[in-house]
Amino acid sequence: MPSSPSDRPVADPADPADLAVVGAGPAGLAAAVAAAGLGLRVTVLDAGDRPGGQFYRHPAPGLGAARPEALHHDWAAFATREAALRAHESAGRITYLAGHHVWTVVSQEGRWTLHAVAGDEGAAATVTARAVLLATGAYERQLPFPGWTLPGVVGAGGAQAMLKAGLVLPGKRIVVAGSGPLLLAVAGSLAAAGATVPAVVEASVYTAYAGKAAALLRNPAKLAEGATYGSALLRHHIRLLTRHAVTEAHGTDRVEAVTVTRLDRDWRPLPGTSRRIPCDAVAVGHGLVPQLELATGLGCATRRSPDGTVALDLAADGRTSVPGVWSAGETGGIGGAGLALTEGEIAAHAIAGRPVPTSLTRRRSRLRAFADAMAAAHRPGPGWTGWLRDDAVVCRCEEVPAGLVREAAEDLGAQDARTVKLLTRAGMGWCQGRMCGPAVAALVGEAPAPDRRPLSCPVPLRHLAELPAADG
Repeated sequence: MPSSPSDRPVADPADPADLAVVGAGPAGLAAAVAAAGLGLRVTVLDAGDRPGGQFYRHPAPGLGAARPEALHHDWAAFATREAALRAHESAGRITYLAGHHVWTVVSQEGRWTLHAVAGDEGAAATVTARAVLLATGAYERQLPFPGWTLPGVVGAGGAQAMLKAGLVLPGKRIVVAGSGPLLLAVAGSLAAAGATVPAVVEASVYTAYAGKAAALLRNPAKLAEGATYGSALLRHHIRLLTRHAVTEAHGTDRVEAVTVTRLDRDWRPLPGTSRRIPCDAVAVGHGLVPQLELATGLGCATRRSPDGTVALDLAADGRTSVPGVWSAGETGGIGGAGLALTEGEIAAHAIAGRPVPTSLTRRRSRLRAFADAMAAAHRPGPGWTGWLRDDAVVCRCEEVPAGLVREAAEDLGAQDARTVKLLTRAGMGWCQGRMCGPAVAALVGEAPAPDRRPLSCPVPLRHLAELPAADG
């Protein structure tokens, strides 16, 4: 449980941790446990109330869930590491700080100071360490469409989070749409929980994996996992519509139906192919975007992933381009929990100065090859903006429609997303462009740029005022 405000840690430059881990999802949890086992003193700063991150979410204690593992894939991998974390915590080798949102990391005399907003009260917390591992995960990529602001339209991952953490469904009849293998997992979970899922609407085609046979054959467990999802669709009578997209949601007080349209190879809607599907909820997502604010704030180098997102450019052992800073998991490219667990353990060995076991490097190579094949197969095509009418909202926070963004680009000379932001306020709202950024960039004809910002989450002004002069 999170500590009380009076117990918040204060940086002690004379006694820094050997390693500070930001995030306790699969990558951060694996790294912390492995590093402690190799003799390092580790501090874990986690925004959640319990370890597990977005992948291993826990039902709220008051719900009395008897078998939370039934909602998760490979729960044993998490449970083993959580037990190890608690054992190391009891032995004083790991300090686990729940409810700590790290908003910046700064270098001071060869050591790192991490500043965080802690607990519901928003108290200030600082931690010092000799090395830092960033395991900040990812968030969903949303490609907007007319009606996506209606109540009942949620993220695909958001629908799964509602089920895992709240044991609730976003509706009774739910269309699952977007692109990527997460859709199959979400549809199976929702149907198993009692929802009717009339269709999984996938913008890509699974034949795109055909050219990556070597990567597929090296990962038989992934093939078996895919077969499990496919059998779940058959068992629950869920129709799979490939090369289709939800191009509009309809309703008044909430979503009542969606229009589904066939796409060409570039994701352009094909005229005359639309149909309506009645529903009371839509779970939609087009993959994940690595969460890089802390890393890019430090100047870590980035690369373009096969799915078009920006990821960290990492060495095989998880080193970033900034000495003393490592990263593992989705920050280096979306790859799933199994790859994140492996990369966390690899980084722990490197940080501890130990040889990385060959079994880990081989597993990483195998899983990364599959992840890259998956990313390339589900990369959004350039024609998807064809379903965005001018009156369709792009930036929900500031209620900026697509037509205003197009006007900024075509009539006012805006050639990049930043200029569009200045002219239209798109990206200036609460999410700071996380949701609308890819859409704005696509409308301008610009590839998404690395997300650079001095603060990775909202910070009370008093925290900034109380910073030492060297940190300012």
